Amino acid sequence: MALRTIRVIGDEILTKKAREIKEVTPHIRELADDMLETMYAANGAGLAGPQVGVLKRIVVIDVGEGPYIMINPELLETEGEQVGSEGCLSVPGKFGIVARPEKVKARYFDLDMKEHVIEAEGLFARCICHERDHLDGILYTEKTKDGLYDVDEEEEGKGLEE
Repeated sequence: MALRTIRVIGDEILTKKAREIKEVTPHIRELADDMLETMYAANGAGLAGPQVGVLKRIVVIDVGEGPYIMINPELLETEGEQVGSEGCLSVPGKFGIVARPEKVKARYFDLDMKEHVIEAEGLFARCICHERDHLDGILYTEKTKDGLYDVDEEEEGKGLEE
């Protein structure tokens, strides 16, 4: 396992659409491990392939329910709305107020290419939507209600600092 460099806003790769993963190779397994290690080292809750310079449809998420490695995630259903603070490892030192679904139903594949359907709500739902957006070249900064705010040092680590 190795730490990967997290790409930051302004890097063109963050605006590109990631490609579907058709099979899990040793390279994809290594990427998933590296992404988890990188996310944890940066105190994040999620990380998408493009954020580490890889245009593949893979995300890792851990909001306290154990790590999820999601390959080719798709939103099947959304319900309700939550409005709250969001940050991103690719937009360091900033946060914004973003509306997301309160509940989502998503389909993804694991590292054995076994299909899973999961229902999530609250922070987990927000994180799935946020990471899924990264796969389509969309940053949360495009969805903020009133722009970006500086993260105050005491606030660092609170909310979704992805």
